Amino acid sequence: MASTKRTGADGEEIARQHLREKGYAIHDSNWSTTFGELDIVAKRGDELVFVEVKTRRGVGTEAALEAVTPAKRERMLKAVYQYLHERDIDSETQWRMDVIAVAVKAGCRPQIDHVEDAFDW
Repeated sequence: MASTKRTGADGEEIARQHLREKGYAIHDSNWSTTFGELDIVAKRGDELVFVEVKTRRGVGTEAALEAVTPAKRERMLKAVYQYLHERDIDSETQWRMDVIAVAVKAGCRPQIDHVEDAFDW
C-alpha cells in the first residue's frame, strides 16, 4: 500500500498536469511558510491561483474536499499573504484560492474535481 506522502505527491503531479492542460503556468510547488505549505502556485492570464491539493485513495473526491477545513483555509490564506509579500507582488494583482481534489484507485483513471475560487469570498 502506498504511503500517505507518496499518495499526496502523486495527487499533486496529477493536479499540475490538469492545470497545464487547462492553460495554467505553474510558478511554484510545495512553497513552505511558517503557516504551512502552498501546494501549487499557478497563473492563468493575469490572475495568480493558489491551489490546495487533496488526494485520497478510492473512487470519489468527497472525502478529499471535506478535508479542507475552516482552519486549513485560514492557514492557507496566511500563507498566500506571506507569498505575496515575500515575492513583492503588486497589491493590484488579481488572485484566488482553488482546491483540486484527486481520487486515485488502482486500475482506474484518477478522478479530478477542480473547485475554482473555492472559498467564495
